[in-house]
Order: sequence, then C-alpha cells, then structure tokens
Amino acid sequence: FTPVKDGDVVEFGKVRLSVLETPGHTPEGISLLVYDLAQSDRDPHAVLTGDTLFIGDVGRPDLLASIGVTADELADMLYDSLNNKLLPLPDATLVYPAHGAGSMCGKQLSTEAFSTIGEQRRYNYALQPMSRAEFKRLVTEDQTEAPDYFVHDAILNRQDRPSLEAALRESLKPLDIHEVVKLQRSGAQVVDVRDAIDFAGAHLKDSINIGLKGKYATWCGTVLDREKPIIVLADEGNEEEAIMRLGRIGFDLVQGYVAGGPKSLEQKPKLMTVTDRITGKALADEMEHGAMLLVVDVRAEKEWQAGHIAGSVNIPLSHLQERTDELPKNKSLVVHCKGGYRSSIAASILQQQGFVNVLDLVGGFDAWTASKLPVADAVPAN
Repeated sequence: FTPVKDGDVVEFGKVRLSVLETPGHTPEGISLLVYDLAQSDRDPHAVLTGDTLFIGDVGRPDLLASIGVTADELADMLYDSLNNKLLPLPDATLVYPAHGAGSMCGKQLSTEAFSTIGEQRRYNYALQPMSRAEFKRLVTEDQTEAPDYFVHDAILNRQDRPSLEAALRESLKPLDIHEVVKLQRSGAQVVDVRDAIDFAGAHLKDSINIGLKGKYATWCGTVLDREKPIIVLADEGNEEEAIMRLGRIGFDLVQGYVAGGPKSLEQKPKLMTVTDRITGKALADEMEHGAMLLVVDVRAEKEWQAGHIAGSVNIPLSHLQERTDELPKNKSLVVHCKGGYRSSIAASILQQQGFVNVLDLVGGFDAWTASKLPVADAVPAN
C-alpha cells in the first residue's frame, strides 16, 4: 500500500482523483475529488466522501474513541473537515458516500445512493449554520451504542492480514451434523441465519438466531465472541453471504457451514428444540390472570422510555448476555423488541444459557400497540 496525503493526485485517462484529508469519523478518513477532465479540470465532477459525509447525515465521531483519540477530538476534526474541505465545493458537485442506511455509522442515513453538495447544504441537519459547540452536541447525542467490533476492525485494518476472498475460501466448508455437534461441544458458536419464524419452528439446540434479513453484521458483531470458532447454519444458497458478511466485520474464525442446511437436522430430533411464541392478546390475558411470567423488553433504553408494556423489565439486547443473572429461572420469560428480530436473538441467547420457559412475543411491541393493548406511560429520560 502507498499512503496518501492531502493534495495527492492520481490520473488515468480523462479522470483525475485528488485526495482530501477529511478526518472525523475516523482519524485517517479521506475523501476523493473526482474530475472529469473532458469537462473541466477546475471544478470536480463528484466527491467520494467515505463515511465523513452521508446523504442526510455525517459520520458519527464516537465509534473509534478508544484507540488513542477522544470522541470530542474527532468531533472537532469532523467539524473542520465538513466546513473547510467539503462545504466549499461547488453546489453541483455530486456526493457519493461509502454506504447508506442500515449501518450504525450515523443516525439519519438515507437510502439514496447519491446527492449533491448543494442538496446536502440545504437539507442535511448537520450541515446547517451552527457553532462548533452546537455541532459537536448535535452529532454525538442520541446515537445508538457502538458495537465492540468497530474498534476491533480499526485495529485489524492497520495490520497485514488475509484478504476477504482468502478468508472466504478457507471458511466456506461443508460440515456434516456430527462434525458440527462435536465442534459445538468444544466451544464453537452456531449462528442460525434464518428468519425468526423458521428458527422458532425447529433449530439446533444452543444455536443463536441472527437473521440475514435484518442488521445481521451489527448483531453478529455484538453478541458473538470473535475469539471463538463460528459455524453457520443457513438455508441452502445463503451460506456464502452469511460467511462473507462475517468476514467484512473481521470475524474470520468461521469453521464452515452445516451441509444441507436445516434439512440435515430433520432426522435428528434429539438435537433439535423450538422457541415458543405468544401473541400480544394471549400475553395480555396471561398477565391479567396473574401468570408467573416476566416480560423482558430488549429494545434500547430510549425506546423503552418512549412507551412499554407495564411491568416489563428493560435489558437492551447488547447487554443481555452480561445481565442474565438478573432474570428469574422460576418464571416464564416473554421477550420482545420492536418487531421481532432482536427478540428472536434474545430468546436464543436465553435458551442457550439454560432458561427453559422462554417465549417470543409475535410481532413485538409494534403488534402489541397495533392490537390496542395497554402501554405504560413514557418515562422521562434521566
């Protein structure tokens, strides 16, 4: 690799790339000005902004605050990068960020693939005229908790390591069910990437459900142990995607995948279990009749404060594994989140940790409120 610095230029054909150092989301962040030399060598055609400027948002400055630079320092850098490097560009300059919605790198990321500097100057909340102090407050408040793997990945990115393609070739190995069980008993983690409803119907005991169709990488990076081997259980055809997305967040210790997927388990009932599910109306009836149960809300604290099921306890999914000792084993535990994705992860974690009577609330809090069931008053934030 050849390091680049502010002002470095690379040309090929009628295209010029010019480097802008734009730290803030990360200490070493850059943007690339793209010139179409057939049109102009003075005004850039586009700017590739990485994670510094998104469509509708800017890169959050707190994700890498534990690797020798503080969130406050990164926020200062971000303010300068935006105001001194990107906002001075012509309004017509096209903006292409590294990615869009679905990441924890910002709080209002758009699904749009591109924009212009002019549009972002007008509509992006973080680019409105404001003081440095106001900007720093705005971009750091109300952010979701950062998964540990961000810092882990930053450290990996500074080292020589195998390519994603090489890691994928090593990991994409079929394992028969006997190998899987043997590896599982020696400490390997089995992650079942099917939808929650399929997982609930039948799954390998002690496996963790993190569905491919949700924030798969985020929750794998949050609840899986990157120091322990991983085995993927997926519907046939989805194995490569599941393993590749693990590799993208630096989880390279994938031993392989379950050959034949869920169908390979159909003749092994002793290895299987289910996750019971309960509707909101059935839960309300059970609660009204004094059933021995506890509702565990695994949404973020801010979500819980905005409204929740009366009597529920709030343990955010990101902290569940370290707080299971707070939960009783002599009661049924009904877990829920907003729509059912996180609660299926939570239910599988609780089952893995020895909780026997675990139920997943069908449709989560959204279904509860849609059924006009009672909601406890919002709780003021501390």
